[in-house]
Amino acid sequence: MNLYDFEAVTIDGGTKKLSDYRGKTVLIVNVASACGYTPQYAGLEALYRKHKDSGFVVLGFPCNQFGAQEPGTEAEIAQFCKTNYDVTFPLFAKVDVNGDNAHPLFTWLKSQKKGIFGTAAIKWNFSKFLVDANGDVVKRYGSGDTPEAIEKDLNLVS
Repeated sequence: MNLYDFEAVTIDGGTKKLSDYRGKTVLIVNVASACGYTPQYAGLEALYRKHKDSGFVVLGFPCNQFGAQEPGTEAEIAQFCKTNYDVTFPLFAKVDVNGDNAHPLFTWLKSQKKGIFGTAAIKWNFSKFLVDANGDVVKRYGSGDTPEAIEKDLNLVS
């Protein structure tokens, strides 16, 4: 199994096969609009714009499981991201990342790379997974790992 075996609902309600990202380096992030880490949207967008022509993409998955920090509808989330951070990278519909209703993508991501202290559960918003061009998870980052700090790792997978 790899990234290309999954699909997800986009922020505008369409279905996207993640195999469409075959051959790209992908950073998957569970995002939220009312979180202390929300300003990372700016860094994620800058990273995306800087490297998108080299086969890099950021995929944002809104999640309301941590402190109810993503309470809005998909339309409200999309508007917030565009208005406040001029986000152009792909955004998806709100998902759960932990628990019985976790999106299968996140269940798989967590099984591939454990978090701090070897636990699988995602601890907070803006956790990140770096996936190589073959669709395999190569690194997991916590919420405090900034997009700027992750940039050096893009060389590991390109």
